[in-house]
Amino acid sequence: MLTTARQLALKIASYGVMHLVVAILVAFAITRDWRMALAVGIVEPFFQTIAYSIHDRVWHRIERRRMLSGVEEASEAFTARLGMMTPEEQTRAHGAACHHGHSHALPRSFRQIAAKTVTYGLMHFTVAVAVAYALTGNIRTALAIGIIEPLVQTVFFTVHDRVWTRIEARKAERRAAKLAEA
Repeated sequence: MLTTARQLALKIASYGVMHLVVAILVAFAITRDWRMALAVGIVEPFFQTIAYSIHDRVWHRIERRRMLSGVEEASEAFTARLGMMTPEEQTRAHGAACHHGHSHALPRSFRQIAAKTVTYGLMHFTVAVAVAYALTGNIRTALAIGIIEPLVQTVFFTVHDRVWTRIEARKAERRAAKLAEA
């Protein structure tokens, strides 16, 4: 559980750093004012990181529900609580990626990838415009930042998510190999 929490914290922190750099550069490109770019670049990613962690959790639940039906989920919870499932059986029911926590794996179908990316983009747009407007007081600048910055961040989000999916898959493979050896 501690490993899962640490990994999630690292994922969120890496997202925050990536977001900070991109937000400052985009805000500077639009405003040509380093002070405003730094203000937007520091404040906006803070709120986006909170929104991202909520978005990631919501998508995890959506993906998890698609993996197991309600009956499977209920029976798994019941047998696990009774102590009837060994860790190996739980791994088999969850897949290796889910045994020690949950998987943030990017969805496998194009439709799910598109839906996750679109919802991320809409969430990002809303937060970016609100923060930029609060800091600049200028709706045109806020809309420009709100449109351009999330488009750039959405590309980086997809790359970030794929990198973390690969990291999590490698760790799951190592755990499965260790279980197979035991």
